[in-house]
Amino acid sequence: MRAQLAAITGGLAPDDYAQAWWDWYLNIAQAPQKQTDIAHTAFKAMMDNFSFAMQASTGKALAPVASDDARFASEAWKQWPFNMMARGYLNWAKVLQQATTNVPGLAPRSADLIGFSTRQMLDATSPANHLMSNPELLELTREQSGQNLVSGFQNWLEDVSRTLKHDQPVGTENFKVGVNVAVTPGKVIFRNELIELIQYAPTTATVHPEPVLIVPAWIMKYYILDLSPQNSFVRYLVEKGHTVFVISWKNPNETDRNLGMEDYHDKGIRAAIDAVGAIVPNTKIHSVGYCIGGTLLSIAAAAMARDGDDRLASMTLLAAQMDFSEPGELSFFISPSQLAMLEAVMHKAGVLSSDKMGAAFGLLRSNDLLWTPAINTYVKGKREKLNDLMAWNSDGTRMPWRMHSEYLQQLYLQNDLANGRFKVNGRPIDLKSISLPMVVFGTETDHVAPWKSTFKARGLTRSSDYTYVLTNGGHNAGIVCGPVHPRRRFRELTWKDATASCDAAEWLDKATLHQGSWWPWWQEWLAAHSGAQNAPPPTLGNPAKGYSVLGDAPGEYVLQR
Repeated sequence: MRAQLAAITGGLAPDDYAQAWWDWYLNIAQAPQKQTDIAHTAFKAMMDNFSFAMQASTGKALAPVASDDARFASEAWKQWPFNMMARGYLNWAKVLQQATTNVPGLAPRSADLIGFSTRQMLDATSPANHLMSNPELLELTREQSGQNLVSGFQNWLEDVSRTLKHDQPVGTENFKVGVNVAVTPGKVIFRNELIELIQYAPTTATVHPEPVLIVPAWIMKYYILDLSPQNSFVRYLVEKGHTVFVISWKNPNETDRNLGMEDYHDKGIRAAIDAVGAIVPNTKIHSVGYCIGGTLLSIAAAAMARDGDDRLASMTLLAAQMDFSEPGELSFFISPSQLAMLEAVMHKAGVLSSDKMGAAFGLLRSNDLLWTPAINTYVKGKREKLNDLMAWNSDGTRMPWRMHSEYLQQLYLQNDLANGRFKVNGRPIDLKSISLPMVVFGTETDHVAPWKSTFKARGLTRSSDYTYVLTNGGHNAGIVCGPVHPRRRFRELTWKDATASCDAAEWLDKATLHQGSWWPWWQEWLAAHSGAQNAPPPTLGNPAKGYSVLGDAPGEYVLQR
């Protein structure tokens, strides 16, 4: 029943929202002052609507809003009846926000869900998001004699057809893996039932002795870090004299339903560390983890410290969380009820498909990620030209049932990792045992791993060479920005003490601001924490140790649909 219900609700748990609105109603009913405030705001809105309508009906050009609201900024919105529609909508939004915020006694979880559903409601009812109430769209339709609607309908039919056929979106055919993205030369030197390990060919006569192992998230194809050559993090490091290895995760199917977190640790990151250590022996490994790949790297580093394994030279986390007590807007999708619904969906299918994850992330920024693209594509009749990062974003992966359930239950709901309860191979690990040199990155507008959540890694670890870096941009664009980017900036602050720290607000005041991409800065940090660049490049693979070359990069797993 839950699985069938999820098909109707898009995977959202309706009882969460029903309980939140019931909580809102009960608390509003017991707050006469709040009721008075709402009534006062509603009365002011009604009178303002009436007054504005009277002025607008004379034909006088009136802007519907004094503030800088880009949705209603054009001259077309100053004309009746569109200015009246916009004004009425904005006043209604004020009443709705007054009614749903700062409600005495409302539980924080209920307040979050009420705020989220209110935002969805406001986005859905905005006159800017509908043809007949948007003067700009009507004028475009008049100018083109409706051709934009014809083109939009054709776009819609094409998208429906591709969805039914499980094809990728229009434009992704211009970015083919191994042809014009994921083209940095390398070899697959290890493969098991969960990962392929890629070793990249050197481009310099000598290299730094310490290799770099990159651990991407398993909810993404690894080549987000090896996009077009000018935008490839892997290529940039190789060209700077680093020996680079990257894990390419298998795209699981229903037969992999029982793969768990232990498998991702043992057969994933630990197997990769063993391989790198065999191919580049007698030296430590620089480790880099992205998103939940960074969370897994933190788990592995703590387990290695517990076991006296000192093979890691440093740890860099890219938009990765250790403490999940404040996961930001993702908390809308994380609750016992929501998890039970996901469990039902995944137990039936064995995996969680990437389109369901993508739809959930889209709701976090529905106006930007859902409404605006829909209007551009289906009303204006214009398709947005994809770049390499956008094409990669459409090449999603699935997640196995057991792993995803354990991940959400133990990390998000119980926060076991931050509280020292998470177990690896049957024994608990402690993040405070991590004393490696560390660089932790957050991004300013991250909806997946909010920067203030990633900032908490400082208080959980005990590195005496620790730097926190905050870049502008979101979860992906803030990380994948190329070595030269005129619109990027970042802040950084280093602690040379194992326990000294500050809160996020204080850090913002103290951190040094840099203009441009963070890539060159971090590469200089990496080089400074490495031996001199005078070592001969290691061979690709090591057949004597059981790591023979199995094929060319990008390998087989990344091509799985």
